Amino acid sequence: MPRRPFVPPAQWTDPRHRRGLAGERAALAYLVACGWEPEAHRFRASGHEIDLVVRRGRTVAFVEVKTRGSLVWGAPAEAVGWRKRRAIAVAAECWRLRFGRPEDEYRFDLVSVQRSGAGRWVVDHVSDAWRLDSWLEQNRSRRYY
Repeated sequence: MPRRPFVPPAQWTDPRHRRGLAGERAALAYLVACGWEPEAHRFRASGHEIDLVVRRGRTVAFVEVKTRGSLVWGAPAEAVGWRKRRAIAVAAECWRLRFGRPEDEYRFDLVSVQRSGAGRWVVDHVSDAWRLDSWLEQNRSRRYY
């Protein structure tokens, strides 16, 4: 499958994409300030994407970032349904197989970012937002990557 050409963010025309990238940057800045070290940004595998992969000691968090300009379309956390969680789990399993360490512990976090005006962001970090242990164990033998 041919790869899409790289387009710098400054040339993106869809404001939703720009807002999402700005939210991911705000979330990353927040997590770094809280002592997390970035491992990957926008990690892609098997057609799925993880917004951020961060590490603090032995704990690796696969972070979904949801950015909203307002709450008109609902809270950011409401946008992460079971299909999105499953897709993140598939990409997380690929990351774990490629880059994980035997002693690592894994979890799924959610960071919601909302614009509060004047260029400021409100960041809310939900640690261990969901678990997929049973799903991963049931599907570990299937090839998703």
